Amino acid sequence: MKDERFAGIEPFEKRLNLSTPTMHGDDERWVVEAIKTNWVSTVGENINVVEAEIAKLTGRGYAVGLSSGTAALHLAVRILAQELYGIPKTGHGSLEGKRVFCTDMTFDATANPIAYEGGEAVFIDTEPETWNMDPEALEKAFELYPEVRLVMLAHLYGIPAKVDELRAVCKAHGALLIEDAAESFLSTYKGVQTGCFGDISVFSWNGNKLITGSSGGMIITDDPAWAAKARKWSTQAREAAPWYQHAELGYNYRMSNIIAGVVRGQLPHAEEHLAQKKANYQRYKKGFADLPVRMNPYDAVNSSPNFWLSCLLIDRAAMCFQSRTDTAATYSTEKGRSCPTEILEALSAFNAEGRPIWKPMHLQPIYSENPFVSVHGDVSADIFERGLCLPSDNKMTAEQMDSIIEIVHRCFM
Repeated sequence: MKDERFAGIEPFEKRLNLSTPTMHGDDERWVVEAIKTNWVSTVGENINVVEAEIAKLTGRGYAVGLSSGTAALHLAVRILAQELYGIPKTGHGSLEGKRVFCTDMTFDATANPIAYEGGEAVFIDTEPETWNMDPEALEKAFELYPEVRLVMLAHLYGIPAKVDELRAVCKAHGALLIEDAAESFLSTYKGVQTGCFGDISVFSWNGNKLITGSSGGMIITDDPAWAAKARKWSTQAREAAPWYQHAELGYNYRMSNIIAGVVRGQLPHAEEHLAQKKANYQRYKKGFADLPVRMNPYDAVNSSPNFWLSCLLIDRAAMCFQSRTDTAATYSTEKGRSCPTEILEALSAFNAEGRPIWKPMHLQPIYSENPFVSVHGDVSADIFERGLCLPSDNKMTAEQMDSIIEIVHRCFM
């Protein structure tokens, strides 16, 4: 990088990615077993074991393995929409003409299933203490739209939301809750796993998550009828007949025994991965103690995150000029100040991957006309403007992390 502030720092020889899979060999064992026994489709022992282990781990009644976290969210939306409103057996648009309250600062896979079913997401602003859905804004949303009966909550970057407050608001208004715990596997709130708080909850086994299946996801619920629907609908809603008979709309969403084999091999290492992610977060926090920044916050009294991604928020007074369009960003170098664009550019120049914070849904072109409910100004937009995700791979060495810390320091010189 041609900037004298960074003199003496060498680029990483191998690219340092944001968060990558960590394989241990057990994963290969169960995949090979599936291949050798010819159970490579959407039935098999790996699926049975993973579903049983996740149900036991969470203490919930049922876990259903699916092809992705997004597929799981889609079925969750459709199942609860049918519960609330009823839908034609062969019809699309179970939420046609209906609104759903949804986390604003999240990956769009949280919001898209609402649109799949013809619903309108009403985005709920973020609170600054955990970067999750603001309970006050959710209460205001029910005042504005009292007919709403479904809420989609995501736990951002592995940090549990203010679960008790949000559930209390939902209960007061007779609303069902979908819990998107895709990023928060093994995170706990008051000693209880995330994934245990929704009427239906969802995990993701995408390649960048705490543990992976390369892809895949899971529905978790205590309702046997909803679990049965997820199993049926995920296999094209076939009826119990010797021929292919269909009375409902179905999907090809079932998890394969190959993917389940990877997840099965990863599960024994989940706590190890979490400890490594936590060590990353703590090393960053200590290394940045003298800078005008702070790490993504959490409620240390009530929650224990999985620290999936370590994030940085720059103090407002320490922000240099930064301008963003929908596809590009610019900034001006200022002594003693920096911005996400400058830091991410510097990291990339040294062969390390960082990312902007999720762009809030209400700022996305696809959802720009959807309602957005806020109480304390646009908190989501502020965090997006000042925040970034740091390299958070659990395989990083202390030396690599110290180099990242040094690069960020020099951005403020």
